Amino acid sequence: MIDLGKDNNPARKLQIAEMAIKGLYVDKVDEQKLVEDGIRGMLEKLDPHSSYSTAKETKAMNEPLQGSFDGIGVQFNMVQDTLLVIQPVLKGPSEKVGILAGDRIVSVNDTAIAGVKMAREEIVKRLRGPRGTKVKLTIVRRGIKDKLVFTVTRDKIPVKTIDAYYIIKPQVGYIRIGSFGATTYDEFMAAVKILKKQGMNDLILDLQENGGGYLIAAVRIANEFLLQNDLIVYTQGLRTERQEYKADGTGRLLDGKVVVLVNEYSASAAEIVTGAIQDHDRGKVVGRRSFGKGLVQRPIEFSDGSMIRLTIAHYYTPSGRCIQKPYKKGDNLDYAMDIENRFRHGELYSADSIHFADSLKYKTLRENRTVYGGGGIMPDYFVPLDTTVTTRFHRMLMARSFIINANLTYVDTHRKELKQRYATFEAFDKGFEMPQRVIDGIVAEAAKQNIKPKDEAELKATMPGLRLQLKALVARDLWDMSEYFQVINTQSAIVKKALTLFP
Repeated sequence: MIDLGKDNNPARKLQIAEMAIKGLYVDKVDEQKLVEDGIRGMLEKLDPHSSYSTAKETKAMNEPLQGSFDGIGVQFNMVQDTLLVIQPVLKGPSEKVGILAGDRIVSVNDTAIAGVKMAREEIVKRLRGPRGTKVKLTIVRRGIKDKLVFTVTRDKIPVKTIDAYYIIKPQVGYIRIGSFGATTYDEFMAAVKILKKQGMNDLILDLQENGGGYLIAAVRIANEFLLQNDLIVYTQGLRTERQEYKADGTGRLLDGKVVVLVNEYSASAAEIVTGAIQDHDRGKVVGRRSFGKGLVQRPIEFSDGSMIRLTIAHYYTPSGRCIQKPYKKGDNLDYAMDIENRFRHGELYSADSIHFADSLKYKTLRENRTVYGGGGIMPDYFVPLDTTVTTRFHRMLMARSFIINANLTYVDTHRKELKQRYATFEAFDKGFEMPQRVIDGIVAEAAKQNIKPKDEAELKATMPGLRLQLKALVARDLWDMSEYFQVINTQSAIVKKALTLFP
């Protein structure tokens, strides 16, 4: 029998429980997993964002934000169990040895990866490795009978967090930030420099679907728009003193009009930038209410590489609004269903369905305009979700990968011909339209799996959005993400509304 004594210390109690299970339990137990499950159990009873991650999970979670990883430097996708190179990274290790877009990697270090139903994660694991190590790739190239063998020396591969930037109309630049990572500020300023050379005076800052990232990256970008000593954000918790982040007045975007785009998936660091610009009346916000993640996590690292991310404070915008939406401790399911509930309650389709209590009204700091707290950032101009652009049938085609697979096959077959016909993106944008036979093929393939439009009207309504998406995907595969968004933004209701705010 284990003597508990009179020690009522909770930590000691937890330790004794673990010792008892390890020493007395009827069956063999995995002590490591036992402790990890215990940690997860404690954190689950707190807020939705306190979490535990294993060493492997921690590495995978941090990699997209750290700005680089070690690998061979290709963008790829899987087509019929084969790895198809979409684009080699410019000046990356694969491009240096002569690997081209359209190549199929069929084996890695003499281990077949094509036609063997190997998991994508397993393939990535084989391609990645420490910088300086070599990997032998066997490649099948269209038009060449024999297989080609390349030895690639792995290197640091940059991870881009800026999805797109271009001049969207005369004197108006457009920059879309996908997440806030270690290199985001430098990427952002490089884009600003290029766009200013092209005549940019005003800016559309697109933070739609931006799930957040590093606080300091958001602060540095907000700093570019605000005057000296303007408060950007502050954090405060029960056991954490108020900490303020202020602009230093050195920003290079202090002039010109700014419009920020957000939607229901814009969160955390994206909401910090949006809230700061809105509260100081530096720009207007267009779109739909943002996600509402305003909890500050502190990483607590263990020697084995695992980590707890523990919530220690809330984020507040300059006017004092708490960004975090309400939640019940321990009820993560209800929290996870929030976006679904917004759909159900009609919030995404009509601003009239959103009701704020008087206690949630705040005033902007320069023009004394009314803005709202209660979780997330409510835009100045609400744009409802347009169900006519993406129909139910279209969403089902996307979910089952019919569209992406048809696009990859089409580009793979016609890449050389497309490059010859369209020397520039401008020529492509004016002249290209996806052939009807490709669209008919998508509909036919879907029908084989009993995925069909409910009637002729839905099929007809699906066509414009489907054609646009396919054209954008071809542009992405021939050029890059900027070209993808140049095509897709032509039919974005949020982008269209933003453009009306520039004379």
